[in-house]
Formats: sequence, C-alpha cells, structure tokens
Amino acid sequence: MAAGPTPSATAAPFRPPIPPPPPCFDYRAAVLADTRAAAAASGSPALAALVESGALVRVPRRRFGPVPAWRPPDFVEPEEVWILGTSHLSPESVADVERVIRAVQPDNVVVELCRSRAGIMYVSDASDEPLLKSNMFSLGGAKFFGAVNRSINLGGQSALALRLLLAVFSSKISSGANRPFGEEFRAARMVSEDIGAQLVLGDRPIEITLERAWKSLSWDQKTNLVISLFRGITSTSNTPDEKTAVSPYELYQKLSTSYPSLLQPLIHERDMFLAWSLKRSKAVNKSKTVVGVVGKGHMNGVVYALISDQGDLRFRDLVGRESSDTWVTSLVKGLIRDTIIGLVLWALYEQLQALQ
Repeated sequence: MAAGPTPSATAAPFRPPIPPPPPCFDYRAAVLADTRAAAAASGSPALAALVESGALVRVPRRRFGPVPAWRPPDFVEPEEVWILGTSHLSPESVADVERVIRAVQPDNVVVELCRSRAGIMYVSDASDEPLLKSNMFSLGGAKFFGAVNRSINLGGQSALALRLLLAVFSSKISSGANRPFGEEFRAARMVSEDIGAQLVLGDRPIEITLERAWKSLSWDQKTNLVISLFRGITSTSNTPDEKTAVSPYELYQKLSTSYPSLLQPLIHERDMFLAWSLKRSKAVNKSKTVVGVVGKGHMNGVVYALISDQGDLRFRDLVGRESSDTWVTSLVKGLIRDTIIGLVLWALYEQLQALQ
C-alpha cells in the first residue's frame, strides 16, 4: 500500500492552484463521450449502467493538460483514470467497487483515505470494537497513541480536539444505520490484493485538513461550532435511522452551510489533492490504468481539477500550513487553547465511555 509524501511541519502557506468548479460545470457532460466509449468497449453491462447513473467516469490522459516542467523527465502520467463515486454507508457501493476494479483491472486503486484513516479498511464487520473505531474521524486501534502523536505533529492540539469531537458526533448520527463507514474502502483493499493492484492512499492528511478548517473560523465561529457539536453529541432526541444517517462528505457540507469558510479546506482543497494523487503522485507513475474510489460528492471537483489543471497541481502547494503569530500571541492562545482542549477531552472521554 502506497501513502502520499509526509508533509513537512514547515510547509509553505497554501496557495490554491485551481479554483473550485464554476456553477455551470457538470462532470458527467465533461467526460461522458470518453466514458461511454470505454465502457462499451469493455463489454461490461455493469460498467455501462454505472456510467449512465453518473457514478462512474473515465478521464483519458489527453484531457489532463501538460505535465509540469518540474516533474522528472521519466515521469509518465496514467493513460486513463476511472473514478467511481460511492456512498460511505451503502452496500450497493461495495458491490460497485468490486465490479469496477475487476472489470477495469487497474495498476493502482486510489482511495479517499489518508494514512491516519487507513485502519478503516481493516475493520471487520464481526469486530466487537465500538462503532466509533470504524469512524472516518476516529483514532482507534492498536496504534492509538501513535495516531494521537501524528495528529498533534501534523495538525496541532486544536485539530486533534476537533477530530475527536467530529468522531463522537459522526458516530452518533450514523449509529442508526447499523453499518460502519467506509465498507467500500475495505472492498477496494481486498479486491486490489486479489488482482495484484497497488492500493494508494489518496486523500490529504486529515490533521492538515482539520487544522486549516479550524484556522478558517473566527473565534466566535469556533465557539459556536464546538457548542453545536456538543449539543448534537449530548442530545437524546431525534435518534437517527438509516435514512437520516449522513456520510462525512454530507457532514462537511452541512458544516459549510453554517460556516462558509469551511468549504475551501474541507472540500475544494481535498478535491485538488485527490486529483493530484490520481494523476501526478509518484505512486501512479507509468501506470496504464488507475481507479479512484471517492465519495460521490467529490466527483465534480475532482474531475474539474483533473481536466482544468495546466501543470499547477503540486504536492507542496496542497498541504501548506501557516504560522505568523508572535511568541506572546502564541503563548496566550496556547494557554486558552489548552484549557479549552482539556475540557473538550474530558467531556469526550465521558461520551466515549457512554458509547461503549
């Protein structure tokens, strides 16, 4: 399994290389002709049905734009990228992943996970572990303290606290579905192993994403967000069921509606990172075929980034972190933050005990 490069703690400030898709952009229309032709040539009715539903698209290399001059001369982008949009709570998505990977026989399968969330692919349905440990935000598993250390190193204590809050909140709102998140990623891992394809972790580290999301909010917004999450966690009414349970992408969208500044770090920037993983990461160098398994909500942004890029997608520009505070400001903020985080972690511990 291949993971993306480890971001530096001193990475440059983020510079969005590609703007979000314009409202008029439709990923299906943009690549429909290429996708239909390839699906018909495969002779697979299952692929054709997924194409017509909009769940599957194909982007050939000729649509990628130029390879940037900074890439080594021996770097060759994939001949084609297939992208399958899934629902993280749908059993149909599991079957779709299996069908697509076996029909396409890719060299690489890129999944919408980062190193810190890769453990979700190894959670067994028969496991006795709490549901939270199969959550997209969780820090569970045998390497819990290593995951905590990585979260602090990459995103800081604030990102760690936000991640824990989202983990408990997400666990609660999905508990009625009686299904853990990300079963399609487990299917992708197993089928990849079966056919000999390399599995690639294609998402930006969640620690960086949450750190950037937290920094995008004002102090009033941060306070309101934490209060809202706590209210959702402690509420005893409106228990969710299978129809109302939401995926991480849908949760991000709901948060972005209330806090518009979250849309860029939680969705648009990750779309660009996924596009970079699919066509320009070292893991896919000289590949003939790559299959991407991503949440269906990312389809529009990922396809737009793939075909709009003019050589601008670059790893260091997609993981930038900023820090311009003086030591006095940092000290004051740190004292306030550590107090808040201590209270958050204590409350989360109580909630975890209740969930178990």
